[in-house]
Amino acid sequence: SIITKSALIQRDADILADMAGRNLVRVAISITTLDRRLARSMEPRAATPERRLAAVRTLSQAGVPVVVMFAPCIPGLNDHEMEAVLERSAEAGAVGAGYVALRLPLEIKDLFHEWLATDHPDRAGRVASLVRQIRGGRDYDARFGVRMKGQGPVAQMMAQRFRAARRRYGLDRPLPDLALDRFAPPPRAGDQIDLFG
Repeated sequence: SIITKSALIQRDADILADMAGRNLVRVAISITTLDRRLARSMEPRAATPERRLAAVRTLSQAGVPVVVMFAPCIPGLNDHEMEAVLERSAEAGAVGAGYVALRLPLEIKDLFHEWLATDHPDRAGRVASLVRQIRGGRDYDARFGVRMKGQGPVAQMMAQRFRAARRRYGLDRPLPDLALDRFAPPPRAGDQIDLFG
C-alpha cells in the first residue's frame, strides 16, 4: 500500500499497473479540499487538488486500485467539502475512501493553532472549539480506536456523513486482499528489486 499526497506517483503508473495486475499494490491519495486557496494554505508544498484528482484518474485508468483519503478532516474548516471530494474522486475512478479526523499530538497542536490564527483568524475560535469537542474537551486523545475518528456528537455526525457519501458514490465496496503470499525477502540486503520476483 502506498499513501501519498503527491501527484508524482503518476510517473510510476506503468510499474504500479504491472503490480496491480498481480494484486500486489493499491494506492491511497490524500485529498483534503477542492478549494485551491485552502489547499495552498493547508499544504503549501503539496500538489493541487486538481493534480491529485488527475493522479487518481491516471492510476485508475492504468488498473491500479485507488483509495482517496479525506485527511485530515477538520471540523469547521474543510469538513463541509467531504461529500464533494468523494464525488469528484469517484468520478476520477477511485474505488474506495477513508477519512481521518484532525490529530494534534505533542508540538503539532501549537503549530496548528498558530497557523489557524494566522491563516484563518475568522474561523480560528470555532475550529478550535469543534476540534476539542471531538477530543473530549482536549486538543488530542491518543487512545487507540478514538484518535483517528474522535468521539461525541460532532465526530458522530462526521462519521455518518462520510458513510452516507461513501455509499452514495460507490466507494464502500470491499477491496480485494493484496497477494501477500507473493512477498519474499531479498537474498541480500539492498536487493529490493527482487521483492516480488
